[in-house]
Amino acid sequence: MDINTAKQLVIDAGLNLVKCGLIARTWGNVSCRIDENSFVITPSGIAYENLTPEKIVLVNIADCSYTGDVKPSSEKKVHASVYAMRPDANFVIHTHQTYASAVGAVGCDINYLTDEGAEIIGPGVTVAAYGLPGTKKLNKGVRDALGRCPSKAIIMSHHGALCFGEDYDEAFRVAAQLEFESENFIKRRFVTLTGAIADQFNDLIEYFAMHAGGAEKTSPAFEHFDSTREGTTAVLVSKEDGRVIRVNLKSREVRTETTRAGADYTFSVDLHKAVYNRRKDVQCILHSEDEDIVTMSKAKKLIKPYLDDFAQLVGISMRTVDFNTGNVVVSAKQVAAALGKRGAVMLKDNGALCVAADLYDAEAVEMVVKKNIKAVAATKSFTHTKPINVFESALMHTVYKLKYSKNRDK
Repeated sequence: MDINTAKQLVIDAGLNLVKCGLIARTWGNVSCRIDENSFVITPSGIAYENLTPEKIVLVNIADCSYTGDVKPSSEKKVHASVYAMRPDANFVIHTHQTYASAVGAVGCDINYLTDEGAEIIGPGVTVAAYGLPGTKKLNKGVRDALGRCPSKAIIMSHHGALCFGEDYDEAFRVAAQLEFESENFIKRRFVTLTGAIADQFNDLIEYFAMHAGGAEKTSPAFEHFDSTREGTTAVLVSKEDGRVIRVNLKSREVRTETTRAGADYTFSVDLHKAVYNRRKDVQCILHSEDEDIVTMSKAKKLIKPYLDDFAQLVGISMRTVDFNTGNVVVSAKQVAAALGKRGAVMLKDNGALCVAADLYDAEAVEMVVKKNIKAVAATKSFTHTKPINVFESALMHTVYKLKYSKNRDK
């Protein structure tokens, strides 16, 4: 294929994957075969919206050497393995799609596909053994999985999926079908285990939350705010009606730009103030009211990382704290302490606080929290599932904070 045509296809695919919700931000990667010796691939750490042909990198299949000053994706060896082992594959997309990632957390191959799934993907979907992103261990797991099953998709344990085909269109059909098959696989197991029908995936999360303990006691609701730090001031914006409140983080002086009769914003004022005063690196707090996150917050459980991107952005775990509106100052400090150096903390029955250097990153934290919660719920229908170990989770979180998050292209 002509290299310029291939580069444009890769750019188009990246934008389409974001639009379809199969990847986001700079996660995942896309490549296209040029000939039997080379392929082009997306670069490392550049958002799909900002890609140009000059940023798409030419890579050698045999040794993964590349030309130019732009660094290719850290998963280039995985793509090279697909092209080397599957001569009929000309387009590869590595996604972090939600339900395939959840199957990767479960760790079980999908041995039964619908008729349509078998026609598009193949006889089944194999889960590759876990390895840290960009490592030889990860690539070995992928190569082993490619050798075990002739299908056009494999799932990477705790990570995401590889989907490939003869061309751009086929790779997309495989990715879309894989998501459908993955969700059905988890729901079928849930029915087998519980006898209950899961019309929506949130039904699985609700079932787990109700049977995990802590759900019998309900914590009081309070008004939720998002906020940003502006010097020594926290600017809070109501999730309910957009009211703006400015809080001096040193004096605790509060100025309301708009008011509403009967509104009590003091709970969130103390909550956000406690986080900002404990975490000088935090410039934005997003109070997530996402349905899945709120549902899981009922369980009051420690949420561990079942997915790489959760470990990277959040850390070794996410704690759940019962925010006591009867003793707000003390309770707010407890929430900030439970957050620690992590990217998020859950509030019993009240969703989660997702923190970051800006709104862009805080929204990313919310995304991976939601995805990890789906993965956690999926694992509860299976035996012998384990989260990513503490050492590897801590390593990924540290590397992300020191390297990737500071160098990403917005």
